[in-house]
Amino acid sequence: MRALVTGGAGFVGTNLVKRLLKGGYQVVSFDDYSTGSKENRQDGCTYIDIDITESFTDWTENFDVIFHLAALPRIKPSFENPKEVCDVNVVGTQNVLEYARKTETPVIYAGSSSFWGGVYKNPYTFSKWQGEELCKMYEQIYELPVTICRFYNVYGNYMPTEGEYRTVLPIFLEQYNKGLPLTITGDGTQRRDFTHVDDIVDAMIKVVELNKWGSVYELGRGKNHSIKEVVLMISKFSRGDVGWNFIPKIRGEVQETLCRSELARKKLNWKPKINLNNWITKEINK
Repeated sequence: MRALVTGGAGFVGTNLVKRLLKGGYQVVSFDDYSTGSKENRQDGCTYIDIDITESFTDWTENFDVIFHLAALPRIKPSFENPKEVCDVNVVGTQNVLEYARKTETPVIYAGSSSFWGGVYKNPYTFSKWQGEELCKMYEQIYELPVTICRFYNVYGNYMPTEGEYRTVLPIFLEQYNKGLPLTITGDGTQRRDFTHVDDIVDAMIKVVELNKWGSVYELGRGKNHSIKEVVLMISKFSRGDVGWNFIPKIRGEVQETLCRSELARKKLNWKPKINLNNWITKEINK
């Protein structure tokens, strides 16, 4: 099979590309490296430097499936650049869907669990929701096979470890390794459903294998942890007092994410396997 991965040099995209290549797929990546890294490129994948906000409907190559992962992520930076976020996450998504329509290619769209916190809470969530609505429009009007996969607090290999797109886990691990206090946003009671990227990739592969389109799958572990609990998971390895500092709560973030993934578990026969505490233990003991 031939697969196109938009955002194939990013965090989730790189893990997906590796899995597809291992499974015998021919893989092409579209990425402009605004958040992805050229260091993530994998042997065997063809990487095309392309900006999805610019129409690429003249591209004539055909694929069996498109995994649309390219996006400007994260809530906090979206307040500073709402136009750019909407350009990439909305206009870019329509360009991908238009290409898929003309080439009659099924699409798996990477949605966001932040949907459940309110689509008008921040520009990022709004833009990802608009992407979902475009998927539904193309599905209903043009009968384009589309499946939406909403990701919950993804972590694992190839996470951004620097810059504004880092998430809490790489920040905490860097601070721990440097002997610095861990920075807790807000009061630390906010809860997150941390889901390993390998489990996310497993689910997307199962969508292709099932070859039945039109569903919205919630992809999360179904168990959440408070930020304070994550701090304790990390600090238990310290010989001394790790310590922590409280910093202001991030505007636009929800208090809790918790996945209800019954549809994915039943229809895809999918079950997340990787436990956050075990992963943290492995990372610290490397």
